[in-house]
Amino acid sequence: MYVHIMNIEEKLTTSIISAIKTLYGQDVPGKMVQLQKTKKEFEGHLTLVVFPFLKMSKKGPEQTAQEIGGYLKEHAPELVSAYNAVKGFLNLTIASDCWIELLNSIQAAPEYGIEKATENSPLVMIEYSSPNTNKPLHLGHVRNNLLGNALANVMAANGNKVVKTNIVNDRGIHICKSMLAWLKYGNGETPESSGKKGDHLIGDYYVAFDKHYKAEVKELTVQYQAEGLNEEEAKAKAEANSPLMLEAREMLRKWEANDPEIRALWKKMNDWVYADSMKRIR
Repeated sequence: MYVHIMNIEEKLTTSIISAIKTLYGQDVPGKMVQLQKTKKEFEGHLTLVVFPFLKMSKKGPEQTAQEIGGYLKEHAPELVSAYNAVKGFLNLTIASDCWIELLNSIQAAPEYGIEKATENSPLVMIEYSSPNTNKPLHLGHVRNNLLGNALANVMAANGNKVVKTNIVNDRGIHICKSMLAWLKYGNGETPESSGKKGDHLIGDYYVAFDKHYKAEVKELTVQYQAEGLNEEEAKAKAEANSPLMLEAREMLRKWEANDPEIRALWKKMNDWVYADSMKRIR
């Protein structure tokens, strides 16, 4: 249940409406009371714009401000401890006891500021931290889990229906890079034969792919520059024509086409990662 605590501005608005009624015999709506944060060059916390009340007071802006300020200090000392008038602006200093009362009220209300979701509340999905299966989990994932969960809690506290989800990024070109590197350079290595954790082993082959890919790009860039392309054009063409990257993209196409060999390799290598990750989670 959303807990509403009458804040200082609401209390002040009520007192100002009472002041206008007493001083000038007029009933005014709350929206007519314009409060704003006091400018730093003046003393006070909140400033009342008195111009809307001049027709009622039939007096100048500064005199009207003085009268309203005097009324508030006399009749609401628990709310206003001091005031000063600058032309048509009444700067009000909120009493210390008022701040303390507000803070105590907030502390006493466990549900303060929390708005429960209803059937008509917006549906919000928060997705985190969605780790890749081609490298080990690390502190960055912990950070993202904490941030994601905190954001989900904030959204829920603001009255949203929140769904939290985690997408395991176990498919795509980045996964194919590790798979291809293992096929090319792994010699059948497994977590058992290497003594490495599954995610560390897969991460090593992701790094291996990048190492060989960069070497290919460097070599091709030199070749294309020799053929007359400038450095930027040569590098772009080298990246597009890298045999290793072309092979990885072809592997991804086969994965998408449910090629049985590629799918079997994908499952095997992902299982290595899941096995060690689950041990750590438990």
